[in-house]
Amino acid sequence: MRVLVYGAGVLGSLFAARLHEAGQDVTLLARGARLAALREHGVRIAEGDRPEVRSLPIPLTDEAELRAGGDYDLTIVFVRAHQVDAVLATLAATTGDVLFALNWAGGPEALGAVIGDERVLLGFGITGGTMDGDVVRARPAGALTRRVPMPVGEPDGRSTPRLERVVHTLRAAGIKAKPEPRMAAWLTTHAAFEVPLGQAVHAAGGPRALAADPVAVRAMIRGIRQSLAALPGPPQPRAFGALRILPEWLLVPALRAFLRSSVAVHSGLSDTSPSAAAEYERLAGQLRAHTSTGK
Repeated sequence: MRVLVYGAGVLGSLFAARLHEAGQDVTLLARGARLAALREHGVRIAEGDRPEVRSLPIPLTDEAELRAGGDYDLTIVFVRAHQVDAVLATLAATTGDVLFALNWAGGPEALGAVIGDERVLLGFGITGGTMDGDVVRARPAGALTRRVPMPVGEPDGRSTPRLERVVHTLRAAGIKAKPEPRMAAWLTTHAAFEVPLGQAVHAAGGPRALAADPVAVRAMIRGIRQSLAALPGPPQPRAFGALRILPEWLLVPALRAFLRSSVAVHSGLSDTSPSAAAEYERLAGQLRAHTSTGK
């Protein structure tokens, strides 16, 4: 299987590295300064805070080459929600299935309208980490990463041969993937949780700064509850429903402990850049559209 990983940030680099080390025919798409650094040093990966860095010579491409035509069996997209529109225009010139493994509450229809409904798969990359210069520091394996698999699904929830192939390819690379029959609802629920969380972290200046402010954590919890309550259907997975009913005296210390943990610190929550803020705003707009249409 020829695989293109679209986006060379933390998740894209980690997935490309795992696929490459598993012997897959994988190409990584990067842009600008990131592309130049990868061409000079390869994809540089470190585990947590360990000093050892391994460099992987993963084949590279850019958007100009892809727009000229790309023949891949599978493209896995790792970009921010507000960058998706530009990506779709490029993907329209390619062939093969496309797995959108990103924050997205806009439904599959907007994606399929540009590249074809039959090409769209939905997912979410659970693996995380942070950028340290041009080195990607993978989040240390912990209880969360061992328990929570990467969900992947068809937009209509069916079990199909191509879904089985994608899950098998990811598992063969050591990525704990599983089919998710309600993937679109999963992504919407995750956005309803992450937008209030991410915006609160962004306003505080980082997850540990937010953890130090219990008043702000309480406000964040109320925002999450309002966001989940506005969903057109039940949360997916249903465990998110506990955030609507558990008392604040229990949730506040639990979420403060999470925000201080290595899982939160070595994740996208630590990114307080303008790009992160733009993604939360795009997701918030998608959630408002769900609320107004009831879909």
